[in-house]
Parts: sequence; C-alpha cells; structure tokens
Amino acid sequence: MSFRNFPMVPRVVFGRGCFNQLDEILTPKRNSDKAPFIFIVDDVFKGNDWLISRIPLHHNDKIIYVSAEEEPKTSYVDKYRDDLVAEFDEIPSGIIGIGGGTMLDYAKAIALMLTNPGSSADYQGWDLVKNQGVYHVGIPTISGTGAEVSRTTVLTGPERKLGMNSDYTPFDQVVLDPELTKDVPTNQWFYTGMDCYIHCIESLTGTFLNAFSQSYGEKSLDLCREVYLEKDLRDEDSQDKLMMASWHGGMSIAYSQVGVAHAMSYGLSYLLGTKHGIGNCIVFDQLEEFYPEGVAEFKRMVEKHNIDIPQGLCKDLTDADFDIMIDVSLSLVPLWENALGANWKDTITREKLRSMYEKM
Repeated sequence: MSFRNFPMVPRVVFGRGCFNQLDEILTPKRNSDKAPFIFIVDDVFKGNDWLISRIPLHHNDKIIYVSAEEEPKTSYVDKYRDDLVAEFDEIPSGIIGIGGGTMLDYAKAIALMLTNPGSSADYQGWDLVKNQGVYHVGIPTISGTGAEVSRTTVLTGPERKLGMNSDYTPFDQVVLDPELTKDVPTNQWFYTGMDCYIHCIESLTGTFLNAFSQSYGEKSLDLCREVYLEKDLRDEDSQDKLMMASWHGGMSIAYSQVGVAHAMSYGLSYLLGTKHGIGNCIVFDQLEEFYPEGVAEFKRMVEKHNIDIPQGLCKDLTDADFDIMIDVSLSLVPLWENALGANWKDTITREKLRSMYEKM
C-alpha cells in the first residue's frame, strides 16, 4: 500500500501582533536588491494605514491591490505573472499574500507560475506542477478557508474550477496574527468560518477518514462550535480560536478530502461567480440527506447570529446553465468518492444533481 507523503507549511508564527515581525522574516529571503518582494493585498485594505503602513517595503518591492469580489481566475494569475516578468529585471524574491482565501490562492498560484511555463490552467488538477515556485508567504486576515495550510490553490479556468493541487503549492511561511481579523464584517465572518465548519463535517463523515485527519478535524470542529454556538461576542479569544480552527480544518482535509457541499458549490461558483464561503453555506443548507446532524447544527448557528442565507439563485437558470454546473460538480471525483464511496455514481446522477441545485 502506498501512503500519501504530503508536505506541510515548514514555518509558522502565531500571536497577536506577530505581523510586525514580517520584515525580520523576509529579509534573509531576499535574493538581491533587484529581486523584489511582491505583496498581493486585498483592495479592501487600500488606505488602511493601520495595516498598510506596517508592510515592510524596501528597494523595488511592490504592493498589488487585488479585488476579492471575484474568485481567482487562471487568466488573472497568468497576467500578474506576465506583468511581473516584464516589469522587473530579476524574478521576485517572494510573493506574500495578505487577505482571505482569494489573496492566499493568488499568492500561491503566482509563485508557482513564475517558475513553471505555460498557463496556470495547464496545472489545474493533481500533481501537475513540476517546478518549485518562488518563496511564498501567507498572511490571512480572515479565518476559515484553510488556504493558509492547504496544498491547493483553487482557480476558475476556461473549462473548470479546480485547484493546482501539488507538493509545491503550500506556503513556505505563514503568519497567523488574529488581530488582523478584527474588522471583518459579521456576514463575512460567518460565511468564511462556515467554510471551516463544513470542511470538518465533510472530512469527519467521509470514507477517506483516518486518525490523522480525524484528530485535526475534531479539534477544529470543537473550536467552531465554541465560537459560533457558545459565545455571543467576537472577542479576542474567539478571533484566536477561529484562526486555529481554520488551521486545523485545513490540516484535516489535507490528508482526507471534502465532500458534497464543496463539489456542488464549485458548480455555483463557476457559473454564477458565487463566492466560496457563501456558496458552501447555500449548498450545505440543503444537504440534510447527506449530513443530517451537521446541517441541523449549522441552522442553529445561522439563527443564533441572524445570518441571511441567499435563496433562489437557480430559479431562472436554463437547461444549459444546469448542465454546466453539473459538469463542473461531477468532475470533482475525489470529493464525491470521499462523501459516498467508490460507488458514488449510483447515487449522484445528473438528474439527482439537477433536483438538488433547483432547491438553491
């Protein structure tokens, strides 16, 4: 039997205010004065002096502000790579992502594409990346996606929404500063945190479950329950614990897999541009058949925090639209196999998926 030998993030710093150590962390990694560090920053922070003034810029380092309104696209990754190659005499010393899952995925993908030829769409799949990327650092400013620890960078390409899953994808360094999450709007705090919660439900009930993924998944689930069911305030303790839940949730799925909610939310995202966290919530809200206990608990969390889960996204879609979503969803074979086993196609037919999407 062959066991999966996955890489993990080799260096991580955790603590309130540890973002201030970024200069100390990056300086030894600079290749030359002409090889810049490129900071991929969520444009919501543009003009936010509290954060931006603390980014350590030297020489020809550069901040690129990126909108998180759209999910990351292969065409955008390729353009950022091409622009950087054209602008600088030397390949960047490193790419630093500062933001939510979208920024972290962009940072990972750009770092890989600076050392791998062609389009990022060529690498959507499992273990297609051949060369190690440039040094890359992940700094989450919201908790839940697990992108800071995962071996994938999820991209929407011309034909599919699928990650660049590879041993070269994980960050070389992660900076976990819970203080950076203090201004996240409540709805976004909920949707992104539920990405983590749903990771855990899918991992812990899946056929790929093992002691490694179970130990991380159970801890993450306990932390999510504490934050979303037992606490009334988004205090510092909750910020710390949700950041740890995200890390543990990402570790859990690294050695197992996600399931039905993620497989279907990818279809919504590809066709409608629905953002990942909210897409998972829209789908999971309808999955009592597959995750009865998890969905019941999720609904309690929704009610406690008075969160709006959008309805009726699919009511005006055409047959062709449904076919696109179904094709994207069915292409995610490992997710379905984890959720339902090797014979998952006996349960998940095109007609079944259509009827499920029609509820959303």
